[in-house]
Amino acid sequence: MRTLFVDHHADLTRAVGVALGDSGFAVDVVRTLEHASSAFSCATYEILLLEMALPDGDGLDWLKQLRSEGHSVPALVLSDVDDLENRIAVFNGGADDFLLKPVCTNELIARMRAVLRRSTQMTAPIIAFGNLHFDPIGRQVSVAGHPLTVARRELCILEHLLNRAGRIVPRSQLEDHLYSFNDEVSANALEVGIYRLRGYLSRSGATPRIKTVRGVGYILECD
Repeated sequence: MRTLFVDHHADLTRAVGVALGDSGFAVDVVRTLEHASSAFSCATYEILLLEMALPDGDGLDWLKQLRSEGHSVPALVLSDVDDLENRIAVFNGGADDFLLKPVCTNELIARMRAVLRRSTQMTAPIIAFGNLHFDPIGRQVSVAGHPLTVARRELCILEHLLNRAGRIVPRSQLEDHLYSFNDEVSANALEVGIYRLRGYLSRSGATPRIKTVRGVGYILECD
């Protein structure tokens, strides 16, 4: 899930970025609201992590502006000010959750997943296609009821294909979903990921198959 993290503290963003990456999030880190606006205008994000006090302005004011423009991306605000008035202002400003600094990365990830569950209004979050089932919040895959362990990058590919099962997913759309701005991506990185994912599916006996649409992208079909 692609995440925009707006915070100017290098140590925090580095630690959180690693933890989120290990949990299946592709993270773009920016230090200012100006850069946040630029990133938001050229990429699609599933969730936003936002510090309140930024070098060029108030993160909450920026979030209010996003909301006034109709953007509904889930937002979790980080702050080192813990009082009732501040928390009320955060939620009234359009945030979906609030977390006090310094953050525990495990709690942050748990809260992000909870926000995503609420934002998508998932009463039954499991995605089923053929004999394959995927829990997008718990990041768990099973085939015919048997757990299947899939590497992080291939799991992200699978998630995106499952969300568009039966439809062609352009290569550019997959790459945009999988990689953050700072990722060093080789020319054939996506092809390698697709190859490995096909191996997971084939060895597990999964009925979904990934078909290459030459010159366009990929489509997930079921036997």
